[in-house]
Amino acid sequence: MGVALGRLWQRVMGLRAFRVLMLGLDYSGKTTLLYRLSLGETVPTIPTIGFNVETLKHGASSIVMWDLGYQEKLVPLWRHYYQGATGLIFVIDSSDSDRLPEAKAVLQKLLRDDELRRLPLLVLANKQDLPNSLAHAQVATELALQSLVDRPWYVQDSCGCTGAGLEEGLSWLVQLMVWSPIAR
Repeated sequence: MGVALGRLWQRVMGLRAFRVLMLGLDYSGKTTLLYRLSLGETVPTIPTIGFNVETLKHGASSIVMWDLGYQEKLVPLWRHYYQGATGLIFVIDSSDSDRLPEAKAVLQKLLRDDELRRLPLLVLANKQDLPNSLAHAQVATELALQSLVDRPWYVQDSCGCTGAGLEEGLSWLVQLMVWSPIAR
């Protein structure tokens, strides 16, 4: 009852609260992106063992963003964070084309999970400042995103060091979450 009243109050006041999972391979830049969004600056990071969580403000929305570390032993534990998620961000290192098949396999496994079905998917093609980075169209093709018919998806070029593309990508995701029945 209290949760329902809280959500009703948020709707009346125009406030929205979301829970977003940020996933991807190690060294893709998830933590750098998280802190760039949270603090507005680039901070030195170390590989995440476990998770990082930050609450972000985006317009009238509050987003609790979970950055889950990627190590083979930790991936099975990711599913403990799925419940209540309203959006999914998958981060790839667009300059490391050798790891795209691995990223594709991880993403396809995620998207088959029942708890993540129908969630909007934002793919951040990170590290666009590095040489030989793949553009968003190439990333979409390599990840076979065109085959996704059961969920909205979008690929955004981004750079965690400069913040380029992050606002655009996050705005797309928030707009979908606002209108999604899953987020209500």
